Amino acid sequence: CNLTGSNILACEALFVQSNDDGMCFLAGDHASSLLFELNQHDRVISSLVLVNTHTLLFLMLMSPPLFPGQWSFSLPLSELYSLRRSRFSLGRNFLVFTSRGGHPLPPLHFHRGGTRELLRALQRYIILAPSPVDGRLFLAYAHDSGALSQSFDDLHLFDDGSSDLVSRFIQDPYATTFGGFSKVTNFFRGALRPPDSPFHPRGPQDHHGPPSADDEPGFELITCGVELGPKPDVTRGQPLDKWEEFLDPEGRVKDPQRIKELVFRGGITPSLRKDVWKFLLGFYPWNSTVKEREDILRMKTDEYFRMKVQWKSVSEEQEMRNSLLRGYRSLIERDVSRTDRHNTFFSGNDNPGLTLLNDVLMTYCMFNFDLGYVQGMSDLLAPLLFVTQNEVESFWCLTGFMEMVHQNFEESQEAMKQQLLQLSLLMKALDPELLDYLDSQDSGSLCFCFRWLLIWFKREFSFEDILSLWEVLWTRLPCENFHLLMAASILESQRGEFIGSDHDFNTILKHINELTMKLDLQTVLRGAESNYLQLACCKELPVKVQEVIGLYVPPSPDDETSPESESHETQQLLSQSQAAATETSQSSNSTAAAARPRPTYP
Repeated sequence: CNLTGSNILACEALFVQSNDDGMCFLAGDHASSLLFELNQHDRVISSLVLVNTHTLLFLMLMSPPLFPGQWSFSLPLSELYSLRRSRFSLGRNFLVFTSRGGHPLPPLHFHRGGTRELLRALQRYIILAPSPVDGRLFLAYAHDSGALSQSFDDLHLFDDGSSDLVSRFIQDPYATTFGGFSKVTNFFRGALRPPDSPFHPRGPQDHHGPPSADDEPGFELITCGVELGPKPDVTRGQPLDKWEEFLDPEGRVKDPQRIKELVFRGGITPSLRKDVWKFLLGFYPWNSTVKEREDILRMKTDEYFRMKVQWKSVSEEQEMRNSLLRGYRSLIERDVSRTDRHNTFFSGNDNPGLTLLNDVLMTYCMFNFDLGYVQGMSDLLAPLLFVTQNEVESFWCLTGFMEMVHQNFEESQEAMKQQLLQLSLLMKALDPELLDYLDSQDSGSLCFCFRWLLIWFKREFSFEDILSLWEVLWTRLPCENFHLLMAASILESQRGEFIGSDHDFNTILKHINELTMKLDLQTVLRGAESNYLQLACCKELPVKVQEVIGLYVPPSPDDETSPESESHETQQLLSQSQAAATETSQSSNSTAAAARPRPTYP
């Protein structure tokens, strides 16, 4: 439901639908819709009401007279300890309130969005601070309730006194409520219009309110967003087309950082990919000589074939008693048969490329017993095998790639959940309106981006574009989460399609899936880098966003970090020139906040 304006009545009237499992589903509308039913046979209607008794603010869930007390609860807001904003994997938003005694209340489920609006309304009367380790868990702090008390007193909602107000609400909630609501609707339309800030300003003489953000280390007050400057223009460069000139007489790479910067800016010429990829993926150390690389290749070749023999030597009878290996083999054979078959290297029946693909993946199961094979890994290997044209080299390049993304394939999926949460944080900073719209259509979890992040856009771009994209991402410039900035860039490019449309969850998912092979890689890369620069130049970027894009430097316990030293660390992270870094480190320790430097690239 869209809990906005007078519909929410600043939490004085929320309308909740409950089923026979005790779950509460918000079906909010105007006060006149308090009794509306969706299905009179198996669902009943309840209401969530915020009540002022002149001494306490109560949050009350009331069952209808037909089912008295079945799901009712009453909780003073002063006893509210926390609330958790969660969602099912592909379902609806829901909130769980927990009292200071540690008792969770029945979960409140939102069918058509509205949790953000509810949080904003609650912030009028209490302070909510998100946990630093769980972005959906909010702790409640006391807030000055004088304005709310005055509002209720002026309206005289309950002229006959409030001494037995709570008991009357529980006994006959509807008769007690409607009389007051008739006075509330017009008042709240004007008096409770959203203020300029989600929090009431506190004057210098106010020393009795809740602790400020600085007093509560580890927490960050909820805000509606951050003011960003304009997006800077970004241009792409030419691909790296010279290699020998970056090697010393013994074959060492003289300036690895310069190589990475050039690759990030423009990619690599196809003829050089086979050589450069081995360095980007850790097969060869950057400082290795030609002789050392020959030794490494010989050693890695021996190690690879020792692992390959392990699974090759398993007899059919042994495999019948090894369900794990049997399962891996079956899954790999199925995935290999449908991986990049449009590419000539893997097309046709009895193609040797398919055999190599199968053998490398089976050997990886021997290399990483804990992870084994997970669907999607064949998509990561295929471009590596295509470029190297070598079984051993492609295997060790795959192990280097998996070092970057192996958490994506873990059974718990915690890494994927974390990345979707980080993407949500980026979107909240870059385009909060778009994120709010998606949230209102049950798409705020951004679960439709799951495939993008799992295999780094392998299915979204052409095979040739993926070769260019992955080598850019392997540089880990300008931050390790650049793939999240790419996802944000794609979402922003679809803003016009979503905002103001009649899309719902299903049509949003359908539209995103239909973007496959329709995206321009260079446009997306420019948008992603522009997003990064826009965020990096923001003076008041939230710490959580700084952490996502690699700009946050924890203060030293022995030496308080000044704005200037923070800028210096930022420049180091952004691979700024040594001259710029030196200049920053020598700047005086003034108390004024220094502007975050704009990153530069070659």
